[in-house]
Amino acid sequence: MSDNEKPTLLVIDGHSLAFRAFYALPVDSFSTKDGQHTNAIHGFLAMLINLIRDHKPTHIAVAFDISRFSFRTREYPEYKGTRGETPSEFIGQVPLLQDVLAAMNITTISIEDYEADDILATLSVQGREQGYRVLVVSGDRDTIQLVNDDVTLLYPSRMGVSDLTRYDAAKVMERYGIQPHQYPEVAALVGETSDNLPGVPKVGEKTAVKWLNQYGSLDAILENADKITGKVGESLREHKENAIRNRRLNHLLTDVELPVTLDSLEKKPIDEAAVREIFDKLEFRTMLDRLLKAEGLDEQTTGVPAVRTGAETIPVPQQLLDEELGAWLNRAVAANPDGLGLTIELHDGKPVAAGIATLTEAVALAWKPGGADYAPFESWLASDAPKVMTDAKKQLKALRTAGVPFDGIAFDTHIAGWLLRPNGTEKTLAHLVSRYLNESLPVSDPNQLVPLDDPATAPVEAWFTLRLLAPLTEALDPGSRKVLSDIEMPTLITLVDIELRGVTVNHDQLAELSGQLATRAADLASQAYAIIGHEVNLGSPKQLQEVLFNELDMPKTRANKTGYSTDAGALADLQASNPHPFLGLLLEHRDATKLRQIVETVDKAIGPDGRVHTSYVQTGTTTGRISSTDPNLQNIPVRTEEGRRIRAAFEAGEGYETLLTADYSQIEMRIMAHLSGDPGLIEAFRTGEDLHRFVGSKIFLVAPEDVTNEMRTKVKAMSYGLAYGLSAFGLSKQLRIDSSEAKKLMAGYFERFGAVRDYLRNVVEQAVEDGYTTTIFGRRRPFPDLKSSNRVLRDNAQRAALNAPIQGTAADIMKIAMNNIEKDVAEKQLSSRMLMQVHDELIFEVAPGEWDAIEAVVRHRMATAADLVVPLDVHVGRGHNWDAAAH
Repeated sequence: MSDNEKPTLLVIDGHSLAFRAFYALPVDSFSTKDGQHTNAIHGFLAMLINLIRDHKPTHIAVAFDISRFSFRTREYPEYKGTRGETPSEFIGQVPLLQDVLAAMNITTISIEDYEADDILATLSVQGREQGYRVLVVSGDRDTIQLVNDDVTLLYPSRMGVSDLTRYDAAKVMERYGIQPHQYPEVAALVGETSDNLPGVPKVGEKTAVKWLNQYGSLDAILENADKITGKVGESLREHKENAIRNRRLNHLLTDVELPVTLDSLEKKPIDEAAVREIFDKLEFRTMLDRLLKAEGLDEQTTGVPAVRTGAETIPVPQQLLDEELGAWLNRAVAANPDGLGLTIELHDGKPVAAGIATLTEAVALAWKPGGADYAPFESWLASDAPKVMTDAKKQLKALRTAGVPFDGIAFDTHIAGWLLRPNGTEKTLAHLVSRYLNESLPVSDPNQLVPLDDPATAPVEAWFTLRLLAPLTEALDPGSRKVLSDIEMPTLITLVDIELRGVTVNHDQLAELSGQLATRAADLASQAYAIIGHEVNLGSPKQLQEVLFNELDMPKTRANKTGYSTDAGALADLQASNPHPFLGLLLEHRDATKLRQIVETVDKAIGPDGRVHTSYVQTGTTTGRISSTDPNLQNIPVRTEEGRRIRAAFEAGEGYETLLTADYSQIEMRIMAHLSGDPGLIEAFRTGEDLHRFVGSKIFLVAPEDVTNEMRTKVKAMSYGLAYGLSAFGLSKQLRIDSSEAKKLMAGYFERFGAVRDYLRNVVEQAVEDGYTTTIFGRRRPFPDLKSSNRVLRDNAQRAALNAPIQGTAADIMKIAMNNIEKDVAEKQLSSRMLMQVHDELIFEVAPGEWDAIEAVVRHRMATAADLVVPLDVHVGRGHNWDAAAH
């Protein structure tokens, strides 16, 4: 059998290659938002994908060490004793790597008391004996001894794991001047620093090779030791036990009893769903595409369509008009009570075509609003017949702008997918189709000027969208389905309307403020330059590192990949502990520059109508809260003078007499009181006392009126911090107090509010058992990492799980209030309207003579959005601009 006909066995030293990848890739460049480092996993997978692509192995195994201890350390306790402590950033990456390999259906092997090299050696011998071509991938030079006509070593270069040197017998001879099986004898004489195996002093590689070529083996060299003259001969005779011991320890075992057979190592197809899930968790953006190409699952690579289980034939879209279209719609609606798939094709934000689909048919409409030939379609759009869409908001905004009535939007697959996986990366229809249908949505390659493949048309997208309805609905638990139908789908319509309304913003005020901030930033920069005696780019981390840590010799902040951190938090801590005039000016300059950027971003967003139309992201957070973008209206400071001046530029528009602002007071603490049932917190809210002053009086054992502002600040930080998993260390750092004082504060809090402590403990325990947390309305947030063997992931998940029910419930309450207000305003035919949602605050434009009516609606709907054991307190303000309406 020729080598090309032989099956290929690929065996990899997992720890060795992962460790090399760890040191080859920068730690800070590869980590998840939760702080889990992933550089070792990323580098290892990049190497593995290349190996699969280039060598097309038929069988694969990856061997891992269980620990540093083995039969070798029992014989020689100093074995590998000089190796330093494993870096904390590396800890936890190996279990995650093993999870990835499991998802790829690649066997991993670890055996107590043996090293990974012994497993590789045994597999290589078995492979050779059973007719395999064997590829060994290891960064341990001891594996050179395994090389022969059927076994090749792929050895990583010093630069990492991407460049592998191919060692066959000829390459070993070229590099070392010996046969592969002789390498352990060279190593025995020379010693191996990495394994803490001292060799024979004065004997280097050249001498050892010369002796082996002269005498043939280590045993023969030792037998003839008396014939070797000079200092080196004397050293050999004196230290020959080192060589004997080294040879015994560096010999790799080839007869280890393995828990697998070679047949069981046959390469299997990857579990694509499992791989997608763990790659999502690791936040690997491009690795999946590379893996699919290596596995032959990418049609652009293979030239043939990807093979997907359960794939169905895409229906050929029909072209229908007038009566035919009306008849088809009537029949389709009657036969599909759960709804029809709908996609509106947009160009420059305007509707230019549409697609409708059942599970077996699709209709393409070359439709523009108002066309008589498509009157049945527009009638169906305006009816309450259920419609299933994907990422519907922008399509519905286009319809609303074009004056096309619509109703009956029953299901949005994008929102449903987000409810299922709020941490997921399924941001498009193609992602959803891949995950939940295990199929590929036709897409064109954005990198091709002339695409080879036609993208999915509107009717095809509508068909895929409708097919997603069943698997997504089935995957949603009853509580999540209710959240989707009762909260999220109405919120979708609410956001369409408030985005289209926008808010009037005064350009002249923003321009004036921008100029003042620019002048202030320039003045601060000049003062900073004067202190250090030269100009510097205050936005350059590298130049700031030189100034702060070399010129000014300030204490080092935490290390990062470019030196030492100069981010806002690190420099604020440095200024607090080691104040310096330059650093103070630098921080003020950053604040002024950041504020000016906010001002200019808002100013540029003012449209021809004089209003800013932000985009609200309904699915942008894991908690359920709404975020804002283009521009972000939720990052405008509220407690600074400049922030208030920005808000003062947001005004009541023409035809409206004032703005109304309404926000929830301490909503998260009220939810905490409800969920924990703590009598103390409930009493504070029911009596209407200032919460933090009330809590402070209990902790510091003074009357409420004797609680100082300093006491109140400490209590407020602790009350909110506890719900976010804040530790005593974190509290001490935040308040800049001793850890002992922070611990005493927390102990006093829990002593008097024990139900809060019990609730926070129980919510995590329940989440560990269930795998998710739930809001009072049924919104779930999965936390698979609560059971992770990786401590970093587990700790981060525990902190997030503490607050998820509280934040998620707050998000639900705000959305319910918004939706009910919109409903009441419409029923009462009020002209006043909701303009913005910012955190726990709503902003309204009030029409002349409607203040009392709109205030009553807002107060009632916000206060009754949830039935809690404590009242939902709503503060209302009035003013011509946002700042004046503050309360």
